[in-house]
Amino acid sequence: MTENSEMNRGAGPAESQPQPTAGASETRKAPSYLHSTLGVWLRDLSIAVAIAAFIIVFIYQPVKVEGTSMMPSLEDQERVFVNKFVYRLESIERGDVVVFRYPRDPSKSYIKRVVGVAGDRIRIDGGQVYVNGQAVNEDYVPPAYTDARSYPETVVPPLSYFVLGDHRSMSNDSRDFGPVNQSFIYGKAVFGYWPMDKVGRVK
Repeated sequence: MTENSEMNRGAGPAESQPQPTAGASETRKAPSYLHSTLGVWLRDLSIAVAIAAFIIVFIYQPVKVEGTSMMPSLEDQERVFVNKFVYRLESIERGDVVVFRYPRDPSKSYIKRVVGVAGDRIRIDGGQVYVNGQAVNEDYVPPAYTDARSYPETVVPPLSYFVLGDHRSMSNDSRDFGPVNQSFIYGKAVFGYWPMDKVGRVK
């Protein structure tokens, strides 16, 4: 009896101690798991924001077209991406659609198409553009968007560009303010992203 009583007294407390369960273990692990997941998510978000900021500041900038001077290629209120880095790697060429600070008021930005580069002889006769004596076939200017304006022959100065809007009868361009110095040009329109039916490369 004595031995049995001592055995029972020794076994009793051991059996009465609560045993850890799987649920309790998972409950203790949950806050740590959530904290780890939140940290990874915040890290990834910070990296994504930093990359987006780098792209916007140094490479691509979204801009909104205001006005109809580049119709039908670009419509009023259309959104496009402007590559601000490309002209560090390549030269501005005829046909490029460029964004530049308006020479008469640098607080404003214009978007036009380059038709003449430095050294080119530009002449417009009744709406027909001539570059170095050759008539230019401008398939981006439909007949409904042409006009009959003329412009006396001029030689584009060094580091400058002769620019025109595709909607010739509605455009304020180099026919009005002359060639644009390269220092005013800050990007090339490369991709339209809104509205959806205009998504694609700017031509």
